[in-house]
Amino acid sequence: MDAKVVVLMFILVVTMLDSGTEAKPISLLERCWCRSTLNTVPQRSIREIKFLHTPHCPFQVIAKLKNNREVCINPKTKWLQQYLKNALNKTLSAVFIAVMSERFGVMGRLPSGA
Repeated sequence: MDAKVVVLMFILVVTMLDSGTEAKPISLLERCWCRSTLNTVPQRSIREIKFLHTPHCPFQVIAKLKNNREVCINPKTKWLQQYLKNALNKTLSAVFIAVMSERFGVMGRLPSGA
């Protein structure tokens, strides 16, 4: 997975946690995008995944398929949970490596006095 996609997903997850709703129109606050969800969607047919969180709706996962159809996926689907877990682990690993590289040099070596 491309690092940009992982960072974008991480930013989306962080922004979903923000509960600020002052600037959103009322129509978006009162409706849920997903009225029903699918438990089985072939992963090969997914082009992109969007995550939505609105105050009056549960966490919503919308998949755009290769045939340009959009479907809602049950967020508790096992493969999706594993996908999110892997994406967060990769993001955290990339951040850790970047911080360590910046602090200890390009190769991530510890200082000679440590």
